[in-house]
Amino acid sequence: MAAGEARPTADDDQDDPVRRALVPVTSTRPTVEHAPGSAGAAVDDPTGASTPDVADTARALGLCVVEVLTGGREVDSIARWITDDVQRHLLQRAAVAARARSAGRRSRARPLLQVGSVRVCEPAPGVAEAAVVVHTRSHARAVALRLELRQGRWRATAVGVL
Repeated sequence: MAAGEARPTADDDQDDPVRRALVPVTSTRPTVEHAPGSAGAAVDDPTGASTPDVADTARALGLCVVEVLTGGREVDSIARWITDDVQRHLLQRAAVAARARSAGRRSRARPLLQVGSVRVCEPAPGVAEAAVVVHTRSHARAVALRLELRQGRWRATAVGVL
């Protein structure tokens, strides 16, 4: 695949905000490191289907979480990738962030977000913990994710943002 060329996606991925948030392939790709003993490729599902790479899911979901907190995305758009508890938590955080933005004197444009490094550790089969760094023009945010393999897809069961 040539530099700058977007990844091919299946037709059913076009309506999927997490898959659309995947970063196009470029010559300077963010760093992805797996802990020793962790799987770096797609995991085989017991049903015979292949599940997405956990690092790709963590990268996309980390970006989506920061977009939610900066007002660029609705929490409902990633509901299928997070548990109900995580959804409630993000709704609360997004509401607080929206109040803080509205209290500011000047209008802010949506920040330019770029995913930096992604670190993934798989402490148990079907469980992954990831740290994703998302950069804006002025600062960086770290997103910690606990992902569990449920019904053939990785879902965030815990999310923390620094």
